[in-house]
Amino acid sequence: MKFADIPGHDDIKRRLTAMVDEGHMPHALLLEGPAGTAKFSLARALARYIHCENRITGHDSCGNCPACRQHDTFNHIDTIFSFPVVKKNSRPTISDDYLPAFREFISEHPFMDLDLWLETLDNINAQPQIYVEEGNELLRRLNYMTRRSAYKVILLWLPERLKEETANKLLKLVEEPFADTIFIMVSNNSRAILPTIYSRTQRIAVRRYDDTEITAILSEHGIEPASAASLATIAEGNVNTALRLAGIAGDRLVNLDRFASLMRLAYSRKVAELRQWSIDIAALGREPAMQFLDYSARMLRENFILHLSDERLITLDPEERKFCSRFFPFVNERNVLDLFEAFNDSRRDIAGNANARIVLFDMAVKIIMYLRR
Repeated sequence: MKFADIPGHDDIKRRLTAMVDEGHMPHALLLEGPAGTAKFSLARALARYIHCENRITGHDSCGNCPACRQHDTFNHIDTIFSFPVVKKNSRPTISDDYLPAFREFISEHPFMDLDLWLETLDNINAQPQIYVEEGNELLRRLNYMTRRSAYKVILLWLPERLKEETANKLLKLVEEPFADTIFIMVSNNSRAILPTIYSRTQRIAVRRYDDTEITAILSEHGIEPASAASLATIAEGNVNTALRLAGIAGDRLVNLDRFASLMRLAYSRKVAELRQWSIDIAALGREPAMQFLDYSARMLRENFILHLSDERLITLDPEERKFCSRFFPFVNERNVLDLFEAFNDSRRDIAGNANARIVLFDMAVKIIMYLRR
């Protein structure tokens, strides 16, 4: 990952390269900001720039030296990845236990979608953390001399998920840093970081992408410009949200029919037909069912926004608008939160390998009650 591979954030790229070029790189740097803003990609590009043997000063790593080639394959010996995991069989667990999966994850998802990482861990209901064993392992590794570079670089994803014991171990490393060690932390929720660690970092805020930038990113992924612009509005600066919505955009008409069928059957209280509807959706498989639930959550948002009569906020295509123009009165301030919760809980449970037929039928029965409010 080079700086050139990352869309936008030119001001931050200049600031990061200047830190290295001018010898002002702090021992603990924190990139903080909302999810889906390429913060971890910036951290990876910075680590590569630090290690590059022929860097283009003030611009980027060279891409050709041995250090750059090692970064290309995630094998640079002086780069350490630390990230939240779930315990394996109740035994001590560290990041390296999941390192092959994490390398594949960041290759395929450079904007670091935490939900997709949870799916990779195959435990969507878990609360991944950075355990105390990780602190011990970092201390052990940092006691060794660097092998190829002037600095070891620890890329720490989501320090807000450090367990308290781990945070206290890390605090000592941040307070009394090794001369040859740089921590680059990336946080989606810096308020949850241990205050004593947070106060000892040099912090750079990474802003959300604007709609134009999101549109350009989606266009590079092959999304038609008009659809990309529409999805960018919904995504609110989060590339992960935009890409997830783009993934289901091609099935809009099919999912619209499924959503409309669910709402009509629920309003008519046709329980037997709702049971069959649940069986049919479950038979699609886990991923299509989750995509349908994502689409449904979007439709709830659009129907609720129609009450505002503000065209600037509406991103419905003609077929969706035709249905929603009649349906939107049934999504109101009395039920919208419960409806959202029903769809989101169902998505979480299906992602966690719960029985989809049971989950979907339970959701459908709840919708019967909510639509009558």
